[in-house]
Parts: sequence; structure tokens; C-alpha cells
Amino acid sequence: MPVITEIADLKRIYTRRVPRMFYDYAESGSWTEQTFRENTTDFGKIYLRQRIAVDMAGRTTRTKLIGEDAAMPVAIAPVGLLGMQSADGEIKAARAAEAFGVPFTLSTMSICSIEDVAAHTTKPFWFQVYTLKDDVFMGKLMDRARAAKCSAIVITVDLQIMGQRHKDLKNGLTAPPRFTLSSLADLSTKIPWGLEMMRTKRRFFGNIVGHASGVSNPASLSSWTAEAFDPSLNWDRVKQLMDMWGGKVILKGIMEVDDAIRAADLGADAIVVSNHGGRQLDGTISSIRALEPIVKAVGDRTEVWMDGGIRSGQDVLKAVALGAKGTMIGRSMVYGLGAMGEAGVSRALEVIQKELDLSMAFCGKRDIHDVDREILRVPKGFSGDFD
Repeated sequence: MPVITEIADLKRIYTRRVPRMFYDYAESGSWTEQTFRENTTDFGKIYLRQRIAVDMAGRTTRTKLIGEDAAMPVAIAPVGLLGMQSADGEIKAARAAEAFGVPFTLSTMSICSIEDVAAHTTKPFWFQVYTLKDDVFMGKLMDRARAAKCSAIVITVDLQIMGQRHKDLKNGLTAPPRFTLSSLADLSTKIPWGLEMMRTKRRFFGNIVGHASGVSNPASLSSWTAEAFDPSLNWDRVKQLMDMWGGKVILKGIMEVDDAIRAADLGADAIVVSNHGGRQLDGTISSIRALEPIVKAVGDRTEVWMDGGIRSGQDVLKAVALGAKGTMIGRSMVYGLGAMGEAGVSRALEVIQKELDLSMAFCGKRDIHDVDREILRVPKGFSGDFD
């Protein structure tokens, strides 16, 4: 096994192992990809304060996210198509998260179904839903999530229309994928990936095919996805979906204080400051820049988390120091999954926790709950002062 000391090591293996169309699906943003890039690079503009002669014994990164125990303030973000990054990918990622002790979120657009993941795990996981038009399908989806003992739903509120992602269009990555000559040629070079995919029966969208009206096979999926998302989404519709579930709800995709206040008014158990990994509105600010004003506005009313650009434990530490109660990781997990399957997800989580633990100690803190803005040097105007 190669020596893995940072998330970048997993990314290098991932780049070689996974077909280009699925690599590009994960490693891309919309339009110019400015926001996609700045989600990561803006963390580097925040500096840490090193403290000395401080007792570093007995450290802990343990916390609670919406009342659930977590080994660190990190949850696995919902990512579609995990089962194409690695065969049975959602199952592998969920098992790794459970063993490590962090929440796992299953995407509606997963390859493995809710039932598949529930059958291969022993603890409740979270389930992500989009704001779709079809109430019958949404009701059935939530019934299935309840039957699988999902402990919360994550409603994605920033994808009622799709941002344009140039690489996906050029690669033919639709639902289902449309293979081009170049993508087929690339697939033929990914032999270990191909052998794994041949051995699994899970290759299509398990939560949709056979469950949504008129979608009985992969061929009928394309027309369904083109019509399923609700461009008329408003706050009343978000409230309807929350009431339809009736349990813990996390709203993901909030970037402005006004929207955060509306989400808190609705009673969301947590909100996730997120720009969808830079895959929707290109040119908006990074998630880490948007975080602090939202924490100040609603952090005493609901848990505020952030998602986007996290590639290290230091990134997690900086987000927590700016007020986040938790974070979500997507691409860091995907790199591990695509590189080494379940073991790769475990290794990604281990790397992030070790970096978080050591950096917290060097900053003079022993408990993640004691981390605050005092440990940071933040550039003036970093979180605001825009006209």
C-alpha cells in the first residue's frame, strides 16, 4: 500500500484509476471555475497562531452534530454517482464513515439505493433530497428513508436549475451517461475499475429507476431528470418538504445572511453554508468567506456548518474557529474512494483527523469545543466589506 500522508496523495492515485468522465464530474465547477478554485485557495489566506508551553495532553476532536456523536466535526457530504467512482461506492463510503464515527449522507442521485446502504450498515445515516416537483415520488422517497432508519434528511436548496459544467457536457456525462468515442477509449484503459464494475449489479440510479413514475429502466431516466427539478422553488415549498419528513432537517446550499435567517425561522436543525462545490453559480464567493457573517446572524438559533474546498484537517480547524459547528467533505472523500475504495475513504478521514488534532494542539487547544477565532489571523475584509 502506498504511503498516504495527505489528501493530495489520494488524489494522485484517484486521477490515474478512475475514468476521466467521472473524475471530471467530481473535479470541476461551472463556467470559469472561479468559485470552485477559490473554495480551496481562500483557506490559504487564513493563518493560524502557534502557541507554546501549553498542556497538549488529553486532546479530543469529538463533538455532536444535530445531537449525534461524531469523532470530529466532519460529515460525509452527499455526492451523486459515487457508485461510478468505485463499484458499490455508496456502500463502501457509508461503511467507512460508520467505522470511523462520522455521519454519512446518501445522495438521491446515488447508484446504490437507500435499501442497499441500509443493508450494509448498522447505524442510521442521513439522506439527501432535492426539491423535486413530484410529491408522490418525494413522499415515497421519504417513506423509504424512514424505513431505512435514516436519522435526518439534507434538503439541497440550491439546485432547482442546473449550473452549466463544461466538462460534463463535453464528456457526455448525463443521466444516464452518454458515452463518446474519447470516453470509451479512456474507459478501456481503466482495467481495475472496469473489472470491479463488471462484478457489481449496481450501475444505475438505485433510488430512481423502478421507483419514479415512468422510469423503469436507464433509458427512460433522461427524460425524467430533465423534468423532475422544480424551478419554482420557494420557502413555502421548502417548509412543505420539511413537514413531509417530520424529523431532523439540514438545509444545504445557503450563502447569504437573509437566506440563513429564513432557514432558521423555518426551524432547520442545521444549515450548511455551501455553493455546491462551485458547481452552480460561478463567481460567487467561497463558502469559507461566507461563513462568519451567517454564524453571527443565526448561530445561536441553529447549527451552522460549512461545505466546500476542505482538503485538510487545518481547513476543518479554520472553519470551526470561524464559528462552524461542523463541516462536510465531498471531494476529499471521493479521492479516497476512487483511489482505494473503502480503505481510501477511511484513510481520508484518518488524514483529516490527524491534521485537525495536531494543528489544534499547536494552536494551544485540547478540545475542539474550545477552538475559537483567537487561533486565527484573518485578513481584514475577508468575510465581507463588499459594496
